[in-house]
Amino acid sequence: MRDPLSGDPTVTVIGGGFGGLSAAAYLGRAGLDVRLLERHDRVGGHAGVLERDGFRFDTGPSWYLMPDVFERFFAHFDREPGDYYELERLDPQYRVCWKDGDSVTVPPDRDRVEAIFESYETGAGEALAAYLDDAERNYELAMDRVVYEGRERLREFVDTDLLPMAPRYRLFGNMDDYVSRYVEHPKLRQLLEYTLVFLGGSPYNTPALYSIMSHVDLNLNVFYPEGGIASVVDALAELAREHGVTIRTGVEVQHVGGAVGQFELATDDGLVESDLVVSNANPADTERALLDDRDRAHEPGYWDDQTYAPSAFMLYLGVEGDVDPLEHHTLVLPTDWSDHFEAIFDEPRWPDDPAYYLSVTSKTDDTVAPDGHHAVVALVPIAPGLDDGPDVRERYREQVLTDLAEHTGVDLRDRIVSETTACVSEFAERYGDPDGTALGLAHTLFQTGPFRPSHRGPLEGFYYTGAYTTPGIGMPMCLISGEHTASAIFEDYPALGDAEALASIE
Repeated sequence: MRDPLSGDPTVTVIGGGFGGLSAAAYLGRAGLDVRLLERHDRVGGHAGVLERDGFRFDTGPSWYLMPDVFERFFAHFDREPGDYYELERLDPQYRVCWKDGDSVTVPPDRDRVEAIFESYETGAGEALAAYLDDAERNYELAMDRVVYEGRERLREFVDTDLLPMAPRYRLFGNMDDYVSRYVEHPKLRQLLEYTLVFLGGSPYNTPALYSIMSHVDLNLNVFYPEGGIASVVDALAELAREHGVTIRTGVEVQHVGGAVGQFELATDDGLVESDLVVSNANPADTERALLDDRDRAHEPGYWDDQTYAPSAFMLYLGVEGDVDPLEHHTLVLPTDWSDHFEAIFDEPRWPDDPAYYLSVTSKTDDTVAPDGHHAVVALVPIAPGLDDGPDVRERYREQVLTDLAEHTGVDLRDRIVSETTACVSEFAERYGDPDGTALGLAHTLFQTGPFRPSHRGPLEGFYYTGAYTTPGIGMPMCLISGEHTASAIFEDYPALGDAEALASIE
């Protein structure tokens, strides 16, 4: 094998999720010989596609947030998102239906959102303005000085560049306490806290620094990429190929052994040799399934002790007829959602009065469902590790559909013409997610930043990328994770080049 510090080293990326595609593109841009191996028949990882009976569903992420991160990513390659897919700003962004009969539609207009807040609580409009101004400042500081910088060691946080963040000590308390400093009405607090579901946490265990998500939601707004999230995945794959990356689907890696400069990957399609390896598979599954005992950084039980984000009970429904008043994105919430969060994080069980989310992309995109029909996805966050056998799935399906009819007036039960479900078992079996979590490691205080797994793996020349690493969960964060992984490789092996070029691009 060649010395990875010279010549034309080979890099093998295991898994084609957002992190893997991003890392592959950056490494390919540097001129490395990069191959990406994906065990499924298409890349995208959790951002999959289900096509059935004339309907098309995004099976994973469905919210396109943080457009600035996507723009920055493509700019690194002298491209822009519009070169690959069109974006539509959603108006309304989403609808919230409470189970007491109340509802609001949230527009992409801050003044109108402030008016909504004021209608619930005197002074709340002004309080929201202050909250969002703070969230914007915190977002810019966090992104510029922490997230994009890729600080993943505690010592890297002892830096004068971070002094402007020192007065924000309250951001290390929990989110619910922080939000209550601005507004008291429980519904307004829910409107400012629901985004924590995207991070796999709750208002009671997620640090308030993630109040920056309200800036993402209400200042930067919510978009829809034409063709769904699958079009973004296709764009990343095309970009990677444009920079010399070879993508092979339907190839499962079964074992990784060796060392830098002489890795050997056993696959169901034969032996692959590589100088460097990047795993987009989660570290828990990588250590348990791909590495020898001596090469693991943790004992198997280590991963059992982590706090995982929720799993999900998913219904992918092809529905005949109208689904008003559901919007492209709809949240159905009990007025007191604390019991649901307790059922996820404190006393794991199927929630009695669930909060849930509905995606109806056919409200925006008429290509995802036949004429006169809608593509409806229902997602109920549940505790990872729950028993999800056929009996409990059927019982919960009836509960959710009945709840939906009662609290939104949309009765789907006699109009479903296509149906697929997914739950804990599918996340565990398809992706190797511990306990069938749908998102990964929750963003609790001690699983944030330097407390998340490192991009540098347990072997020299072996790296991680994706949602389990910094900066964390979500498509934008995984794009940045891929950049950080590439940067780590260039820092460790300067002869490969591109480190200075990558650092200079903002």
